[in-house]
Amino acid sequence: MMRRHLIAILAILSSGLMAQSALPEPEPALNRILFIMDASNSMYGRWEDSGTKMEVAQRLMGRLLDSLAQVEDPHFQLALRVYGHQKPVPPQDCGDTRLEVSFGHSSIPRIKKVLRRLRPMGTTPIALSLSKAAGDFASAPCPSGNCRDIVVLITDGKEECGGDPCEASRILQKQGITLKPFVIGVGLDQSLIDAFDCVGTFFDARDEGTFKRALGVIVNQILDETSAQVNLMDVHGHPSESNMPVVLRNVVTGKVSEAFVHTLNYQNNPDTIQLDPLITYEGVVYTIPPVTIDSVMINPGKHNHIGTEAHQGNLTLKVPGLKSMQNQPLAVIRNQGETTILNVQPFNSSVRYIAGTYDIDILTLPRYQEEVTIKAGQTQSLTFPAPGNVTVQMKSSGYGSIFLIEGGLWTWVTHLQDHLTRQQLSLQPGNYKLVYRPKSAMQTSYSITKTFTVTSGSSTLVRI
Repeated sequence: MMRRHLIAILAILSSGLMAQSALPEPEPALNRILFIMDASNSMYGRWEDSGTKMEVAQRLMGRLLDSLAQVEDPHFQLALRVYGHQKPVPPQDCGDTRLEVSFGHSSIPRIKKVLRRLRPMGTTPIALSLSKAAGDFASAPCPSGNCRDIVVLITDGKEECGGDPCEASRILQKQGITLKPFVIGVGLDQSLIDAFDCVGTFFDARDEGTFKRALGVIVNQILDETSAQVNLMDVHGHPSESNMPVVLRNVVTGKVSEAFVHTLNYQNNPDTIQLDPLITYEGVVYTIPPVTIDSVMINPGKHNHIGTEAHQGNLTLKVPGLKSMQNQPLAVIRNQGETTILNVQPFNSSVRYIAGTYDIDILTLPRYQEEVTIKAGQTQSLTFPAPGNVTVQMKSSGYGSIFLIEGGLWTWVTHLQDHLTRQQLSLQPGNYKLVYRPKSAMQTSYSITKTFTVTSGSSTLVRI
């Protein structure tokens, strides 16, 4: 029902502007829209043959409100703040801003009444009015707990009270109080237009027709539903990569807006999600290593494509015949030449990585290091023999180490724990020597060397 009325609103406000179909949200947010109306002295200026700027604004805002009043089960509330309407200039009163109508589902008749009696007379405290918006939203309840707070500023002039509208807008957004404001500039010259670019999404209303279209576009962006898909591109440029978590953040606030596991639908296309078109997003796809999604602006009322390259291949680690999970070896994965750990992968598993070259530390005993290149769409396998179980049994605790013997060379493998008399280890197949001295023996001559051999899947007892 709301969709039908929204289309009617847009038809009234903006000729040829039609709402786009999109998937509905199960629990739509409550849109709280605060109109900030300029009623300063300059709004008495005439606007072509349409009357004064204030008369045009009053007339078109009235039409907008009449249309919104027809929407059944609306997911929006409206409020009105006005500045420059209480005290004439001169003298200048930079505190001349007031919340005339607070938020509520029944606020439309009250807003229309206030609009009809507005008479421009005062100055232009834009920054103060934007700052006051924080309290306007905070003082109103959010029954659903899910509210989108939006400011629509309608003005024909520049800040006249020494404030910084850009900073005021930035604070509102950074603190998560409001989304990026809309600004309708009523007959502004170019120098003033440039000054509002930093405040929010600017619409240059040069005449009554463009003012009407601007209102239509804003209503569309606020109330219409917007869909998107995240395309994770494979090496062939197809969006076939999937099944990784994706986190999208608000660029301004840094807060997470959406988090989901990427999915390909039954047509093997990236699944559709709903996004707020008033937010600029950046994201992370949690591949290994993660890939980033740069700043993305969403086109409202349309189906958006958000893409990033995610060329992946598989790394398979194997230990044939490994039965005991207790002896499961691990591999530490790093980008080539870097120290940061990307992943710790168990053997007898296959994990996807972004195509590239990696350093791998195999946490067997003894430890090994490998350099592996993973190619997109391919599988790279590493196979290690199953370890053997070694039990070292000593008459008393002592100090000692185990060495791997290869071609007459000794390679240190591990220390024994000096407080134990019985220790169990998993060692790779090979020839080993144990060097040991009891704690109670305080002379080097009491050191003992023991040779033993380990085979895959075997159990070896070493007595000292």
